[in-house]
Amino acid sequence: MRMQAAVLRASDGPFLVEEVDIADPGPGQVLVRIAAVGFCHTDVLPRGTGFPARPPIIAGHEGAGVVEALGPGVTEPSVGSHVLLSFDHCGACENCLDGHPAYCRSFVQRNLTGTGTESGGRPVTDAEGKPVASRWFGQSSFATHAVVDVRNTVVVDPDLPLELLAPLGCGIQTGAGSILLALGVRAGSRVVVFGAGGVGLAAVMAARVAGAATIVAVDLHENRLDLAQELGATHVLVGSADDLPRQLRKITEGGADYVLDTTGVPEVIRDGVDSLRGRGTIGLVGAQSRDLVLGPAALSAGKNVMGILEGDAVPRRFLPQLIELWQQGRFPFERLVRTYPLSEINTAERDAASGVTVKPVLLPGS
Repeated sequence: MRMQAAVLRASDGPFLVEEVDIADPGPGQVLVRIAAVGFCHTDVLPRGTGFPARPPIIAGHEGAGVVEALGPGVTEPSVGSHVLLSFDHCGACENCLDGHPAYCRSFVQRNLTGTGTESGGRPVTDAEGKPVASRWFGQSSFATHAVVDVRNTVVVDPDLPLELLAPLGCGIQTGAGSILLALGVRAGSRVVVFGAGGVGLAAVMAARVAGAATIVAVDLHENRLDLAQELGATHVLVGSADDLPRQLRKITEGGADYVLDTTGVPEVIRDGVDSLRGRGTIGLVGAQSRDLVLGPAALSAGKNVMGILEGDAVPRRFLPQLIELWQQGRFPFERLVRTYPLSEINTAERDAASGVTVKPVLLPGS
């Protein structure tokens, strides 16, 4: 079937909206017409040198849409179902069976190579019949359509706005899940969040839901800090401030119980570790581009470092919970979203990088 997709042809080039061909869904798969897809920093990782996924590739991993066709053996979801798309996982390894699919044994192959596994189906082909990587996070949803495995779909009420819900599939899930699931933030605790982008602001909102007494957001953009306060932060600090750990320990009356780093910057992570109280935990969701080196006493007093993927969430369980919180007015993530037609994907990328837009959402049908 012919469709439009935003193809990244070169690591240093723009996304190009092209006509490509997508195969019919295979066993256990469905064809989804993409109504909306969030743009995330993760979607530019194929630009990096040495990264497993390489151009030409269709990125996009926060898709939402309507099921248009079923592969052999599929009975649910049905044609016409409205679905959110999340990360791929095998569903059969020990971590998947234990309720931790983000730590699936084949997570990297399924999500970060762009080609998926051998059973992932035929790749998308371009106008010259050449293959284009189309299994980014099992979906490659920077397109009008995507073929995905059934287990990566979350059926939602058809009356809900897909253009708003799309980012729940990864970024919002990661921020909220890191606080509510992975770290298990308790009521009355002290929380610091480094980075007030989509993931960080989702964490701020989740910390408020959890009943944290002190919620500190740290970022370089004043406009994002203002938004963080509106969404639940009790304090904000500019990331370039002098002696940041000392200021954070003062605000948190001796140190934070929980720190979440969304930046991946080693110097910021070290500040986060220094901001912890004894037995406190820092969760790391940002991909580190350089080695992280901690001092010999950095983890003394029982401090913990936790790597977190996808908020350690089970999407089919957690995303409906986030939607319910949103419907109750307790998780207003719509404040983060700005929409763009798919043709303006390069503008969306620039706006996300500059901080102009917290969470761009592309509308392939517009």
